[in-house]
Amino acid sequence: MFEKIFRLKQNNTSVKTELTAGLTTFMTMAYILAVNPSILGAAGMDQTAVLIATCLASFVGTACMAFMANLPFALSAGMGLNAFFAYTIVGIMGYPWQVALLAVFIEGIIFLVLSLTNIREAIFNAIPLSLKTAVSVGIGLFIAFIGLQNAGICVDNGSTLVSITDFTANFSTAGISALLALLGTLFTFILYLKKVKGSALLGIIGTWAAGMVCQLAGVYVPSPEAGYYSLFPSVQMTDFNAFFNTFGQCFNVDLNTIDWFSFIVIIFSFLFVDLFDTLGTLIGVSAKAKMLDKDGKLPAIKPALLSDSVATAVGAVFGTSTTTTFVESSAGVAEGGRTGLTALTTAVLFLVSIFFAPVFTAVPGFATAPALIVVGFLMFSAIADIKFSEKNYTDAVPAYICIISMPLFYSISEGISLGIISYTVINLICGKGKKIPPLVYVLSVLFVLKYILL
Repeated sequence: MFEKIFRLKQNNTSVKTELTAGLTTFMTMAYILAVNPSILGAAGMDQTAVLIATCLASFVGTACMAFMANLPFALSAGMGLNAFFAYTIVGIMGYPWQVALLAVFIEGIIFLVLSLTNIREAIFNAIPLSLKTAVSVGIGLFIAFIGLQNAGICVDNGSTLVSITDFTANFSTAGISALLALLGTLFTFILYLKKVKGSALLGIIGTWAAGMVCQLAGVYVPSPEAGYYSLFPSVQMTDFNAFFNTFGQCFNVDLNTIDWFSFIVIIFSFLFVDLFDTLGTLIGVSAKAKMLDKDGKLPAIKPALLSDSVATAVGAVFGTSTTTTFVESSAGVAEGGRTGLTALTTAVLFLVSIFFAPVFTAVPGFATAPALIVVGFLMFSAIADIKFSEKNYTDAVPAYICIISMPLFYSISEGISLGIISYTVINLICGKGKKIPPLVYVLSVLFVLKYILL
């Protein structure tokens, strides 16, 4: 059955590999089940309702990706977009969270129209191959940076913005967590180099188990007020009645209270970030998995974008911020995931996690960090495909700008924006304007306007 639906042999994979990859992807994404309710809770939303909405939206979007596109990508509530939702739209601009959900819903519908009219696909295909490769490399650095932060290894020291943590300070919480993440990273790398299947997943489980042993020995001491919780999951059921606190609330809005100019700006802010975060993730992960054809195109790009659009609109109805394709999908791809069976596995786990959310949310950030750091290395290796010879500098310099922008500005979309703008400007001034696709000119102008107006 799986062979008929997902064409496993054609994609040189197996059921076991796909299931392992799907589980790995889920384990690296499970943190969203704890983080998203916390962030949206700051906007006044019921956290249990947000948890259920996040699980359901992730299930619907990822299942669509599995059956419509047959790709190993998973979707959930996008980091960054949820913070923009809670802290900017609701916190600073003062809109009710119901209005913010309405903006997300409208954005999803616009995306759906853009996907059906091939505009998003055209944008994907217009991006030069050198920049597509750069996106893969940049995402590698970005997710490695996320992993280092989740583990508490990379911290803000107030003067240089980022620094390595002081392992001796608060050793029973922050120090031991960072140390376990480093040891887990070495463990995961060794497993990968020895070609052990499921190395990323084993790294997560092994690091988590080591943390539990440290807690039993009193080396790791939970401190909830400092954000360090017990590493042992509690088994309890979810209050499903809470779901109705957010379900359909995007339509429960008094339109007369909306400042329409600001509201349109909000919609387009969501639109820009979601569009290019999604495209960047699809480009980067597909390039690493060698799913792009000889022209640098992803054959199943249209149904993939449709899945993303549907997930965003449905997620808003359920009660969560923008649902988008997750860069952590690269963890499953690194484990050999190549078809929709990987995505379906992740989708089912998101659905199951509604019932046992406390078990999955107990996976600490320092345990998933090794997988992200190792996958970051694997994606960074694509840098060898970028030609840095002097005659190719007009391609290499924009690629470099794209790569460093993603981790430094903490945004995939910013990397793409600056990469495309610099590609257009450099090639135009250097007399190579003929090789710039017309749509890239349009994108460059739009990105410049974004920085000016948004």
